[in-house]
Amino acid sequence: MHELIQYRNNALQSIAYEEHVSCRSKRRAGKKRRYSTIWNEKLCRDLRPRLTGCISQSIQILCITILRKDTPLSHRLIGTLITSALFVLTFTSFSQTPNVKLGIDVLRDRGFDVLKGKRIGLITNPTGVDSRVQSTIDILSQAPDVKLVALYGPEHGVRGNFAAGDKIETIIDSATNVPMYSLYGKTRKPTAEMLRGIDALVYDIQDIGCRSYTYISTMGLAMEAAAENNIECIVLDRPNPLGGIKIEGNIVEAGYESFVSPYPIPYVYGLTCGELAKLLNEEGMLKNKARCKLIVVPMQGWKRSMTFAQTGLQWVPTSPHVPEAASPAYYVSTGILGELGVLSEGVGYTIPFHTCAAEWINGKRFAEKLNALNVDGVLFRPLTIKPFYGKHKDKNLNGVQIHLTDESKVNLMSIQFLCMQVHHELYPDKNPFELADGGRLKTFDRIVGSDRVRKLFTQRMSYADVKSYLEKDVQTFSAKAKRYYLY
Repeated sequence: MHELIQYRNNALQSIAYEEHVSCRSKRRAGKKRRYSTIWNEKLCRDLRPRLTGCISQSIQILCITILRKDTPLSHRLIGTLITSALFVLTFTSFSQTPNVKLGIDVLRDRGFDVLKGKRIGLITNPTGVDSRVQSTIDILSQAPDVKLVALYGPEHGVRGNFAAGDKIETIIDSATNVPMYSLYGKTRKPTAEMLRGIDALVYDIQDIGCRSYTYISTMGLAMEAAAENNIECIVLDRPNPLGGIKIEGNIVEAGYESFVSPYPIPYVYGLTCGELAKLLNEEGMLKNKARCKLIVVPMQGWKRSMTFAQTGLQWVPTSPHVPEAASPAYYVSTGILGELGVLSEGVGYTIPFHTCAAEWINGKRFAEKLNALNVDGVLFRPLTIKPFYGKHKDKNLNGVQIHLTDESKVNLMSIQFLCMQVHHELYPDKNPFELADGGRLKTFDRIVGSDRVRKLFTQRMSYADVKSYLEKDVQTFSAKAKRYYLY
């Protein structure tokens, strides 16, 4: 028992000291916050793992004490009661609760003020949920004095039941009995016919913070349609799972605009969808420099430095190959490489975007050379996989699994170029740019937003040759983006 008490006292003294320093520094900065608020925020983000560990070890010590034959019966009874209390504390006080209110939560708290008396069309998919994972479709269809009259779905559809690239037809939604229009079929932009009788378009989709992910293209086209048809566009804001600080990649060059590179923004742009909508609207990035009547319903509690895990929100897969909150970072790390169709990024296996593999690779040597680069924030582990669908179906592929240990320290885009660099050192006769067909090369250029990256990189297959080009627009865009920060 003495060991337990000493462990507890040391842990609590450490925590109390940190809280004291934190409170004192915040008072000096003029930020007066109640101690209970500071405690709750700290507990939710930083201290929960430490306290849970402390309690776990305390439970172990208590169990050992209870089971010892020389422990008096009275001490055993007390120990049993304390152990039970600690179990309850672990699974109640420290349970994960949302620290962020989404735009849809805030809209509901405000009594749906910006939608009152309006006929609305909702652009959404399965990621459109509130902090309790209730569908935005259900929420708005039941909202007082709000009339939901149409649904619009991006790639993968409103209900998320279509594969990437599938063309989707217009149908009647069985749950709401309203038309469900596809924005990934014959048209990717709402037509005047689709918008007939609509007072406002509402957009609520979780994005991943990467330019090539097509949901932001859908949002921009919806804003253009709203401007052309003189209706409001209301964006319900959501977290950027890559955070609000990281910016990577060059902006799209003229002539390389496409549905996967729609606007002159970096590959990783560091904005929420609401902030990006404001930037597109105010910076003349929409077609013909259109400007819509834009309303952004902001989140509450989100901070730019937050990981998605720190929001306390549940992750709903944004598409079949982005199933987890960590997936967006891996998508940025290998998605461009995967477009060549030569080295497998893991799509077709259980860990999409986590790998760099091929039939001819020696995984152990590949991992050793990649780890020898000593890139902060990432480790490489040899692995063998056998994809069960896609281009590499039923092939035995060897290579590496990418393990991101600290996303804030690593340039995510660089990982795929470093993989191709090391791959070329080991297998110069297996150049993925030479093995890829012409269509794949064009897609690569569209994704990157220029042919310059490919031309520079393939001269020596060295990341150093493209690093400055990929970083050339970061500072300029960062300064521009800050004008549209909501958080």
